[in-house]
Amino acid sequence: MNSLRLKLAFLVAFIVIASLSPSSALQVAQTGQGPTLASIGPLAFGAEGTLFTADNQGAAIFALDLGEQANGGAAGAKSLDALDEKLAALLGTGAREIAVTDLVVHPRTRNAYVSVMRGQGAGAAPALFRIDGAGAIVNVTLQSLKFQKVELPNAPAANTAARTNPRTQVITDMAFADGRLWVAGLSNEEFASKLRAIPYPFATVDRGVSVEIYHGNHKAVETRSPINAFVPYTLNNQQHLIAGYTCTPLVKFPISDLKAGEKVRGTTIAEFGAGNRVLDMIVYRKGGQEFLLTANNSRGVMKIPTHTFASAAPITTPVETETGGVPFEKVTSMTGIEQLDKLDDNNSIVVARTVAGGLNLQVAALP
Repeated sequence: MNSLRLKLAFLVAFIVIASLSPSSALQVAQTGQGPTLASIGPLAFGAEGTLFTADNQGAAIFALDLGEQANGGAAGAKSLDALDEKLAALLGTGAREIAVTDLVVHPRTRNAYVSVMRGQGAGAAPALFRIDGAGAIVNVTLQSLKFQKVELPNAPAANTAARTNPRTQVITDMAFADGRLWVAGLSNEEFASKLRAIPYPFATVDRGVSVEIYHGNHKAVETRSPINAFVPYTLNNQQHLIAGYTCTPLVKFPISDLKAGEKVRGTTIAEFGAGNRVLDMIVYRKGGQEFLLTANNSRGVMKIPTHTFASAAPITTPVETETGGVPFEKVTSMTGIEQLDKLDDNNSIVVARTVAGGLNLQVAALP
């Protein structure tokens, strides 16, 4: 009789587990020291200085405790010409063998952190550097860092034959707000574009929210295009994510709508032109107003007043003109910008591509 009851208990447990919806499937976090990253891409800082790093190849996110490696340098960050050459020399290679994947500023020290991939293909290796206010570059020793790690449960498989390998877009951008790490990217699901809210400290991660948009220039609803860059922002006392896509819609998502397992359509408030991709964005205040500053791969830097966002008319029909929606101003003094972050109340810090093809680190006044 006891054996029969035990078998029935196992059967009931199996049925319960099997009946769970995909959206409730959870991935347990790991902790340890000396993280092993297969790649390093987007970065984001938490308010207390935890550095979140995206590993697209491993479909994972690491929360790094920088410890004493965050200290000891001069406050702030300094402009450096030939940044790629300097980083390559520290890695024992040539400038053409490295790719800068992101740039962020530490919330306390205001030092700049740069993520780098060294080499190509299967032999590529991740590296992380800190640059201080005296221009000193320090290679952060990942092997000595304490970390937490969480793996994303529904990442797309690699497809090197695709126009864009979906594995490189598992995580396209991250931002920390109100105790949660917001993560944009792609999944392996039919409605592939995802937003995830992962509470920190990490414990579990769900399958995320499927997000779609109406793209006025493409004249279609899109469910598979990932968010390229986003920022948390408050509109009418309600928390939103303001997101930029390729070709180049600007979209707002109320955070209250972003519930795991749901499918949510954002509100498109601008079209900034086809043949373009948003690379990075920040919010800043100047002259009593707030602005969104976006770096773009073919249309330069755009300065967009945020006071228009709350009342902007939604774009729900085709946009026949080159641009439409909320107004913007092109910042002609900033060129070749590939990564940017806010350094302080008056300045940004950027990674800029030179005419000759190299990379400079520049401190630039907020426009």
